Amino acid sequence: MEFEIRVVKSSSLVGEKDYKKVATKFLQLIGYMGNNADEHSIPYHLFECFLLHPGKKWTVEELMATLKATKATVYRHLNKLKAMDLLEEGKEGEGIKVKKTYQLRYGNVAKAWNFVEAHVKVAMEQYAETVHHLQKLVEKRHLK
Repeated sequence: MEFEIRVVKSSSLVGEKDYKKVATKFLQLIGYMGNNADEHSIPYHLFECFLLHPGKKWTVEELMATLKATKATVYRHLNKLKAMDLLEEGKEGEGIKVKKTYQLRYGNVAKAWNFVEAHVKVAMEQYAETVHHLQKLVEKRHLK
């Protein structure tokens, strides 16, 4: 699965007291939401569903109804959160009526964020290996 996150040098948001403002800015910084999106946008409300109900297992149909959004729209934003590993997938029902469910990993956004950090660490280690390899290749070129 593709993992993508934007890393931007930014000041901490710990001085802000409104969780909606903190969440909005944070989601913009990491690239989940566009810079023009706000707390009234569908991607924000999708994230807020998980944030405010961390133990709830949501079906796509429940999210569609809550957000008043199409299945395609819900999946587009849901897939971004899944790719960051912030969400856990589960199943509800039996037999032919099985539906996928989604909930915030570990029922806690801070614990879920540990998975994002682990992905970033692995990616940075891979970049470092590639950069060192590139440097060695360039140095070998000059020796010939």
